[in-house]
Amino acid sequence: MRLRKPRKKSDASPYPEDSIGRLMEPPLAVFLPGQTVGEAIETIRELVKSQFITYAWVLEADGKLVGVITMRDLLFNDRSATLGEVMLRDVFALKTALPLIDAMKSTLDKHYPVYPVVDDEGRLMGTVRGQRMFEAQAVELSAQAGEMVGVTKEERLATPWPRSLLFRHPWLQLNLLTAFVAAFVVGLFEGTLQKIVLLAVFLPVLAGQSGNTGCQALAVTLRGMTLGELKPGGTPAAVLKESILGLANGTLVGVSAGAGMFVYAWMQDNPQAWMLAGVTWLAMVVACVISGVSGVLVPTTLQRLGADPATASSIFLTTATDVVSMGAFLGLATLLLL
Repeated sequence: MRLRKPRKKSDASPYPEDSIGRLMEPPLAVFLPGQTVGEAIETIRELVKSQFITYAWVLEADGKLVGVITMRDLLFNDRSATLGEVMLRDVFALKTALPLIDAMKSTLDKHYPVYPVVDDEGRLMGTVRGQRMFEAQAVELSAQAGEMVGVTKEERLATPWPRSLLFRHPWLQLNLLTAFVAAFVVGLFEGTLQKIVLLAVFLPVLAGQSGNTGCQALAVTLRGMTLGELKPGGTPAAVLKESILGLANGTLVGVSAGAGMFVYAWMQDNPQAWMLAGVTWLAMVVACVISGVSGVLVPTTLQRLGADPATASSIFLTTATDVVSMGAFLGLATLLLL
């Protein structure tokens, strides 16, 4: 059977970026159902001199994929048998426009060395090796961590500094804007800070712990979204879990933070040392619960809005955790101590 001419890779590819169509290779060892095992063996014998062949693909005259044959089946079947008689039907195939991440999800329990790639009509357009898929996914995963802090996947160690500046600076300006939001919240309690100055010492403690709690929830949520574990309608259950975890972690960490506040206030001869410790504990509980919930709601909301959760979540989550932790701490101090 005549093979399609290999498609040259170019920026004008008809397939979306990061799709399986961009990774596929021209199909080799392609046959018709009526051809014999012997004919296939002789053809493959010539192909293997210059190509690595894993499977033989069986197509109808219109190019539709109808079967696949392993090299073992070719060797152990009668040479006069037709390929239509010995082929494996109902072939698992990937679509050309399928995003790489979705392809990885669909192949989690199908570990084949090569996957056929078909169009919407089921015609074989090419093949993609499992190793190449995983290599491409590794690049995406390595870029994901950078994108969360404003580093694009195009930037490398060898990227000239002016270009790196162009990549990074807009993100820093946006991050500064969100930092002003947290600063504004602190400014609302300027009077409280003037009366109880030692509260300022523990603001970074609250912000750091709540931020870490939110990042933990965010990491688990993004992993669930990537692996397809977070199903539609599964957000409430995830929120409930993170609420319980936030309550438990906040209670335990709050005890340690409260003890630290008590010791510090006692050393400063502050008569409200016990109350300050209680405020610190309660603020830690509130901050950890809300931060954990935010770690779920921020990426899921961004996904519904069509944004990339991995890229945009961190900056919104950081703002939320800073505002909540500092606002809760200073707000409770204002209500209970003044």
